[in-house]
Amino acid sequence: MLRTRPLQLVPLALLVALQRCLAARPLLVFLIDGFRYDYLDDLQALPGFRALVERGVKVEYMTPDFPSLSYPNYYTLMTGRHCNSHQMTGNYMWDQSSQKEFLIGTNDDSRLPLWWDGSEPLWVTLQKLGKKVFMYYWPGCEVEILGVRPAFCEEYIYNPTEENLSESITRALDVLRSGRADMAAVYYEKVDVEGHHFGPDSQQIRSTVQQLDVVMQMFNRKMKELNMEEQLNVLLFSDHGMTKIQWMEKVIELDKFIPMEDILKMMDRGAVVSLWPKSNKYQEVHAALSRVPNMHVYGQQEVPERFHYRGGRFVSPLTLVADPGWFISENKAKLPFWKNGSESSGWQNGWHGYDNELVDMRGFFLAAGPDFKQHVQAAPIRAVDVYNLMCWTLGVKPLPNNGSWSRVEDLLRSSGGPVERGSCWTCCIAPCFSRENSGRLVLEEPPD
Repeated sequence: MLRTRPLQLVPLALLVALQRCLAARPLLVFLIDGFRYDYLDDLQALPGFRALVERGVKVEYMTPDFPSLSYPNYYTLMTGRHCNSHQMTGNYMWDQSSQKEFLIGTNDDSRLPLWWDGSEPLWVTLQKLGKKVFMYYWPGCEVEILGVRPAFCEEYIYNPTEENLSESITRALDVLRSGRADMAAVYYEKVDVEGHHFGPDSQQIRSTVQQLDVVMQMFNRKMKELNMEEQLNVLLFSDHGMTKIQWMEKVIELDKFIPMEDILKMMDRGAVVSLWPKSNKYQEVHAALSRVPNMHVYGQQEVPERFHYRGGRFVSPLTLVADPGWFISENKAKLPFWKNGSESSGWQNGWHGYDNELVDMRGFFLAAGPDFKQHVQAAPIRAVDVYNLMCWTLGVKPLPNNGSWSRVEDLLRSSGGPVERGSCWTCCIAPCFSRENSGRLVLEEPPD
């Protein structure tokens, strides 16, 4: 049972943590899919983003988790954990025991708890604490995770428009300003879609970024009109970058190297492919594919440790990883076209999912608001680091995670001196995270 203490005897560190808890402000998060780090290189041409950078912080780049695909990084950002911990290891997954498939988009089986319950995302934690989260087009917000849903979910639809985005921003500001929400999260997909269709260096992607900037200008105006610039923390980040691909010259056709009837299951195509060979064909398939140029073949225990991937529940017996710019498919006849309406319009010209240390896979991160420094260009961070920042601004204790506080604490105006995290307890006592000399966060128990 916790006991009260005379105020003067409460350690200064605990008072700082308590003050931070009581001062927690609402948070608005933007996830802009496929927004490569260098899309912001010419800020003079992007006044909306420039204004946010000038009153906030921008990191040089953000390294995604491996694989540098969307769903794995959606969950890494919201849990602070690597893919082998949160178990969301691909856009397409297969559970061999149940024969269920996870397919990017909205198929019913993708909503099953088995894919999502590997870790607790931030919006679930907040709801458990009695806080309210409103989410707009965010993939997964419609799913019951660990028995919990957000207070509000505008379900994911393919490629929301600028009008959808603008409306979501207006609604998010309204619920945050009124106190009906403690956190709002908005997802925007068009940058990723256009990057796939036309490539990251295309005029179309430049136009898409400029159109997004017009929405950011509107957002900045609304923030100012509502006097929310010093009341609301805002984070903008992407899940991964994008690289150019050349279809006809750089396609690895698996059926030229192995009999596809030896494969029990194949999931996904592109930069990372998961294969389940028939049990009596594993060694034969592994050996044959290991001789294929421009591609790495890994058994489960051969996946590099730095990928933080191989221990994942849904990782296949063989994982194929293409070299940058190369594309793995069963054959060229099964390459994905992109469509304009019902008409097939052409080859895809951009892709992601490659080794997460590849420069083109880097995403972006910027933040503005009362908790963040102003006009600061900061060192690179990693996707696992964002979770701790969000927890800090919201005044909640982070769950165990793989993020590094030392990579993000300098983005904040104040991190409370030696206390880096706290959550409010009754009786004016707060358990806090403090940092060892190694930089690892450790939990200090409340005093006796």
